[in-house]
Amino acid sequence: MSDAAATPSEEAVLTERRGKVMLITLNRPDQMNSINGALAHGLEAALVELNEDADLAAGVLTGNGRGFSSGMDLKAFAKGEDIGPISKFFVHGSVKPLIAAVEGFALAGGLEMALSCDLIVASEGSKFGIPEVKVGLLAAGGGVIRLPSRVGYMKAMEMALTAKNITAEEAYTAGMISRVTPAGGAVDAAMELATTIGANAPLGVAASKEMIKASQGTREEDLWAMQAKLQATVFVSNDAREGPAAFAEKRDANWTGT
Repeated sequence: MSDAAATPSEEAVLTERRGKVMLITLNRPDQMNSINGALAHGLEAALVELNEDADLAAGVLTGNGRGFSSGMDLKAFAKGEDIGPISKFFVHGSVKPLIAAVEGFALAGGLEMALSCDLIVASEGSKFGIPEVKVGLLAAGGGVIRLPSRVGYMKAMEMALTAKNITAEEAYTAGMISRVTPAGGAVDAAMELATTIGANAPLGVAASKEMIKASQGTREEDLWAMQAKLQATVFVSNDAREGPAAFAEKRDANWTGT
């Protein structure tokens, strides 16, 4: 998670069309592509374009700089910036197939963005984690909902409670990511997958995607409803205010459990 703010002139999300595939790039490299208002709204606009354009069949989501995303921009969160559209993405993902291409790291909301995609490709040694408990928060963007089915119950519990990361190799072994590439190769591998998907029948792809998502046991809608009750308690707590403040001030947090 990053504590830096975006510059006003920054274009937080870039898009590029490559045939039937849209490459979407999170573009706050100096802030580790952390989620602020500009990035949330830029990603929403890119996904609307992807999903509504009949000439596009799939998308690839990646990050500019040394990592995919470090998650929520805590200064933006503390200032109350509107990052609402990212919540919609966490819950609903993309209508058309979307592949996350991860280099370096995908942490906190960054991992949750990756988990909101349909496939994840990552370079060797990349790190994945949900460190929200370190700053008094809950991985409420789908991390604690989706990780058990991606990495297994015990590993998900360990990641959530210890805030420790796993590597791309561990994630691949667990089944969370579909391919591990050499450093710098994640986007190319994701583009290859997206191009292959784009050559297939759109209705068949859409139906297959929905059926596989529905096969994961408890409906995600029910889990989101359960989480909303827990989130309502955690996110208005004193600890939720103390965690980001301690992070920004580079000091140990004084947890009160209230």
